[in-house]
Amino acid sequence: MSTVNDVETLLRELVRTPSVNPRDGSGPGEAALAGVVRRWLTDHGIAAESHEVLPGRPNVVAVVPGRDPRAILLESHLDTVEVDGMTVDPYAGEVRDGRLYGRGACDAKGPLAAFMLATAELAAGPVPPYTVLLACVVDEEYRYRGVLGLLDALPVPEVIGAVVGEPTGLAVATAHKGVVRYTVRTLGEAGHTSRPAEAVNAVSLMARVLGHLDATPPDLPAHPLLGPATRCVTRIHGGTGPNIVPGRCEIDVDRRTLPEEDPMAVWRSDGEELKTLLPGRIELDPPFNVDYALDTPADSPIAAALCRALAGRGSDASVHGMPFGTDASKLARAGIPAVVFGPGSILDAHSAEESVALADVRFAAEVIADLARRAEVSACD
Repeated sequence: MSTVNDVETLLRELVRTPSVNPRDGSGPGEAALAGVVRRWLTDHGIAAESHEVLPGRPNVVAVVPGRDPRAILLESHLDTVEVDGMTVDPYAGEVRDGRLYGRGACDAKGPLAAFMLATAELAAGPVPPYTVLLACVVDEEYRYRGVLGLLDALPVPEVIGAVVGEPTGLAVATAHKGVVRYTVRTLGEAGHTSRPAEAVNAVSLMARVLGHLDATPPDLPAHPLLGPATRCVTRIHGGTGPNIVPGRCEIDVDRRTLPEEDPMAVWRSDGEELKTLLPGRIELDPPFNVDYALDTPADSPIAAALCRALAGRGSDASVHGMPFGTDASKLARAGIPAVVFGPGSILDAHSAEESVALADVRFAAEVIADLARRAEVSACD
């Protein structure tokens, strides 16, 4: 298996290659990193291809043939969030006290490096029982078009299970929340600030909405692994001038959903609730972001196999839930049982000093290689 030096060399190269998601704006996106990943895989004897999903933004897909043509999918993403506000050099790949720092080190270049190292180990032989499909995808941080493009063009006849690389603290995550994000607008009547009683202040109306949202969390039972559903206001804008009573005010709402909820039904229900609060004064836009929750059974073959691989190395083999969303839910909705696993903590993801422990990246690579080598055909039929 790879050494810590191998991990450091690879992860530093990944972090030093910017791959900020352009969110449909300008910027190079993931192209340069896709090139680095493909070259590294090819140099390690692995057949790897680039599949363009968006203009200039390709997924990288690699296949290690197994005795069975059905595949275990290892999927992680190439893109990162922006670097604004970072207090470490986002692209230096500095190592201190066994941790490598930089944008994406934790989310998700650490997991990506672990999957790449495991794939290279498997390609070196012996032939694994199942084909291993490594997919390094674009756009996870925005609209998930990388994983959707992957599902449209899978290079294997069947995928029997997937491990999605994200920072889970080396825990097996079988569940995570979904989300629906939408804009709410209060409709007042603009006027002159010298005669406020003759206007309807949209900011004051929005204060009632904010108070209501804070006081009334979603009313449904908590999930055993995920806890309660939540909703949170993330942006507010109102007013056009210092002497104008504002006629409009708007907020964005982030509503985290549980597996039994349909995000669009949640949006419609929230809309009726707020329109009842302020009849005739509320406008809701269609959601600008919708993602579904994940709830893979703990006894599914891929989850059980990953738990066995962890137990074999004396690590925690229980299943957990995560509050954040991942590509795993898209795979699951396409009929592929999926779990989430990787080095690093979500508390470090997107942070000002984002980092990951190199030893954890190496350990994750070893666990994934164990999983692929020891998978039993009968367990996955």
